[in-house]
Amino acid sequence: MIAFAEYDGLDAEDLLGSKGLVAQQWSDFESRPQQLEMAVRVQDAMRGGTHLAAEAGTGTGKSFAYLAGAIDQALREGGKVLISTYTINLQQQLIEKDIPFLADVIEPQFIAMLAKGRNNYLCQRRLEYALQRQKNLFDRGHEELIIIAEWAKTTTDGSLSDLSIVPLADIWQAVQSEHGNCQGRKCPYYSKCFYWRARRDLDTADIIVANHALLFSDLVLKAAGASVLPEYTSVIIDEAHNMEHVAEDHFGIRVSQFNMTYVLDKLYNPRKRKGLLAFHNAADEAKELVKKCRQAVQVFFAQVQAWYSHAGEDDNGVCQPQFVEDNVTAVMKKLRASLAKLAKRAEDDNEQFEIGRYIDQLGAMESDVKDFLFQRREGCIYWVEVERNRHKRVLLRAAPLEVGPYLKNHLFDVFNSVVLTSATLSCGGKNEEGFSFFAGRVGLEEFDAIQVGSPFDYARQVQMYIEADLPEPNNPAFTDAACEAIKRYLLESNGRAFVLFTSYTMLKAAAAKLEDWMAEQEMELLVQGGGTDRAKLLQEFKEDTHSVLFGTDSFWQGVDVPGQSLSNVIIVKLPFAVPNHPLIQGRIKLLKEKGENPFFTYQLPMAIIKFKQGFGRLIRSKNDTGMIVVLDSRIVRKMYGRKFIEAVPKCHVEVRSDVDESGI
Repeated sequence: MIAFAEYDGLDAEDLLGSKGLVAQQWSDFESRPQQLEMAVRVQDAMRGGTHLAAEAGTGTGKSFAYLAGAIDQALREGGKVLISTYTINLQQQLIEKDIPFLADVIEPQFIAMLAKGRNNYLCQRRLEYALQRQKNLFDRGHEELIIIAEWAKTTTDGSLSDLSIVPLADIWQAVQSEHGNCQGRKCPYYSKCFYWRARRDLDTADIIVANHALLFSDLVLKAAGASVLPEYTSVIIDEAHNMEHVAEDHFGIRVSQFNMTYVLDKLYNPRKRKGLLAFHNAADEAKELVKKCRQAVQVFFAQVQAWYSHAGEDDNGVCQPQFVEDNVTAVMKKLRASLAKLAKRAEDDNEQFEIGRYIDQLGAMESDVKDFLFQRREGCIYWVEVERNRHKRVLLRAAPLEVGPYLKNHLFDVFNSVVLTSATLSCGGKNEEGFSFFAGRVGLEEFDAIQVGSPFDYARQVQMYIEADLPEPNNPAFTDAACEAIKRYLLESNGRAFVLFTSYTMLKAAAAKLEDWMAEQEMELLVQGGGTDRAKLLQEFKEDTHSVLFGTDSFWQGVDVPGQSLSNVIIVKLPFAVPNHPLIQGRIKLLKEKGENPFFTYQLPMAIIKFKQGFGRLIRSKNDTGMIVVLDSRIVRKMYGRKFIEAVPKCHVEVRSDVDESGI
């Protein structure tokens, strides 16, 4: 092992070049100019302390490219590097496959570790308490608690992913590690605590792999003088096109009757006589206040529901300050005070910490309700949202109209180098110009940029068909005409297709119209939102080589189906965001107030990026072939349509029209 202090880094060429370490160890490795170019630029950014936006086409091998920079940083003792991803699949690829492979081919050693959120770890002290109180705490899941207790005796990891079962939410939440419910060094289990052991291990790591949510939580805590992760000097954000969406949730508000009632039930459920206070002899006052809180929550959300039914739908749920009466936070405050008295009198430290946990949760809910009703967070849009699933749920939602200032202050102004990468970051133009929309949305001001294309031969592998004569999507005749076109193209590809929609409403209408016809053709129809989860739908699609999957938002990105199982991607509509969604509506209004044209500065570039994501589902390897079908005639009938075609890799495009059939 070569000591880091004697080692002067590792140039990208020496790792990924045609005669580099990877080529020497992997006989099938093909040195790709695009990968090497990106790796060099990532290393330059991290060595020079600059920010970099890097778009890398499908098949580039971008993870090796940025890992070359991260490893170089580790070997030069340049400080810890945090790599953040959006999906679990990419995390697993990095930590289980890519990093171990590179570690094997590099002589100097480095340490890379996966960081998990604290709630993923078992708290042995809380497990002991839950076992003692299980008859009072739970009305089901006792056998799962026993399984967890047995597993705790043998596991060395102590995290949820190492557990052989998926326990009920009630059970795991009662035994998980939590920030506000931790005795730290005073805990009898501290020396063998799974969470603190993992945290100590992270302190020794050169490279930490985490997800976007954990990264953002850490950024906010670091600004307040705390943290959930060790110190790091550089950040690499893969799947960076999802940053804005994650930040919206992280810096926003989400309050629901379900969550509030759930917390109250865990304190005390009088109907089942279960909960933390069930066995407590001195908790009569607190139990009564729990009852009053539950009633107040019901009245509060009844007010919200009534407002939404009578006035809210006219403005898509957008509400003004104090649109309903605050009848809930005062009684919550009384409940917190009563619980605080109980905690002080508690002789059992475990009980004291458990009560404290609920005091914190109630305080957070109380603060969120006040923030929402009085709209105390500037720069946010506030709205009521109704989820019409199996159970009708009413939510209070708020989100920043611009997340850029948050990310600039907490991320780009703090770290030496931040590398942002994805296959879909640009939407027209080269170098920094191509990234102007993305950079503006996330608060990235001074940065270098690189766009490297895919090594795949799209001109040979992809045929794009555009239906020029279909009615435009806002025409009532569009759905019927689109379904007839879908039939033709499904016959051409013998199924094996993704049909991508922009709304569940149209997806369900098309599925109803095509269900019988597809059965006649012996093509299995898989429909998102029909009760089967996304992962299982995708697995069924891969296994049945003639199936057709109807999907919406989440199937436009992050789905990898190499081979002939997917030979046809049908894009029903150009993926413009629904303009009447409160958040989109608020951003459009803000841009107009700034004197900008929101269609060209926001809606169009956002749609182009999503179109690129849908296009990217088709070709996942150099041997894949297939067709992309666009049923939205605006792509050739509107002046802006060409921007969509220019944004994707060059392939043969055929415009199908009764008047004129031509390639463009």
